[in-house]
This record gives sequence, structure tokens and C-alpha cells, in this order.
Amino acid sequence: MGALKLPPKGWLAIRVGEEGREQRRFLVPVRYLSHPLFIELLKESEEEYGFQQKGAIRIPREIEYFLHVKEVIDRDNSCRASETASAAHYLHRPIDLICFRAIS
Repeated sequence: MGALKLPPKGWLAIRVGEEGREQRRFLVPVRYLSHPLFIELLKESEEEYGFQQKGAIRIPREIEYFLHVKEVIDRDNSCRASETASAAHYLHRPIDLICFRAIS
């Protein structure tokens, strides 16, 4: 097996799968590191393997479970991006100028 390529900038390589079962390598965006669900996976990894892992971070979960978590994180990030874009659009709308006549 040849050496695996390094992940692109802004991405992180992880290995998902329980010991003795199928394992698969995934690339995830570094923004996952701040998501509560991914933080829980990292805590499980630390409890199982400690901090002395070599290579990709190993997540001791079934691949199907990880794919579900990934889907939730992606959906959550998509919603946040949509809300941010919507707020930015609202804030950058041209202001309709209305002339007011002074009441004397």
C-alpha cells in the first residue's frame, strides 16, 4: 500500500471504524473541529486511543454512525451559512429614501 497523500489545506484526515471491523479514511473540513457532535467523537477517540495516535485521527465508531453524524454536521453548517447569507442580504439592501415634510 502506497503512502497516502496529505489532505488539502483546510481539511483533516480521519480514520473511522472500530477495532477489528471495517475502517475507512475520510477527509473532513477543519470547521468540523468546532462542532459539538464532532467534539464528542474526538472525546471518544481520546478515551479509546489517547493523544499518542500516529497518522490520521482514529474515531472508534461504526462507519454508518459517522456518516449520519457527518450528514447532521453538514446540514447544520449549511443552515448556518444560509442564515448568515440571508442576514447579510438583509443588511445590504438599499434603503428607500422617503422625504418627510416638516410639520410647522
